Amino acid sequence: MEKNLQSEEALKKFKKLVEEIRTCMFITNSETENDHTRPMSTTEVEDNGTLWFFTDIRSIKVEEVATRRQVHLTYAHPGKESYLNVRGSASVVTDRQLIKDKWTPFVKAWFPNGPEDPNIALLKVEPQQCYYWDSEAGKMVNFIKIALGAITGSAKVAESAEGKLHL
Repeated sequence: MEKNLQSEEALKKFKKLVEEIRTCMFITNSETENDHTRPMSTTEVEDNGTLWFFTDIRSIKVEEVATRRQVHLTYAHPGKESYLNVRGSASVVTDRQLIKDKWTPFVKAWFPNGPEDPNIALLKVEPQQCYYWDSEAGKMVNFIKIALGAITGSAKVAESAEGKLHL
């Protein structure tokens, strides 16, 4: 069922999906044949939808974002049948205080020298276009409904929603 969401409802759904899934495929140069895709963990999603990621300032994605700000992010949680497709504008942030403010112990796995590491930067992504697919009940409940429908002969369609998120 198509269910486009607006404003606060869209932001709430967006934030819920990002926080549940966390890891996305972060694609730079998505409009060219030379796109680069890598998994990245979302550090924070702000109430306005802005996404934050830690990165190494020496990585190719930093150079690519500096050259071409448009990025494409895909989030997938197959177990919950939740998916999110985001296109947005990215920028590199090197503000030391902001890096300290957004630091979490989880990031230490990639940056063992802590927030003082001079090679740490943040990627800020401001979403421009978002589309989601979400099965509210989850995979197991939907499987049971489909199986019951097959046994009883009555159609049992998995409950799901999809649509644009207008943040």
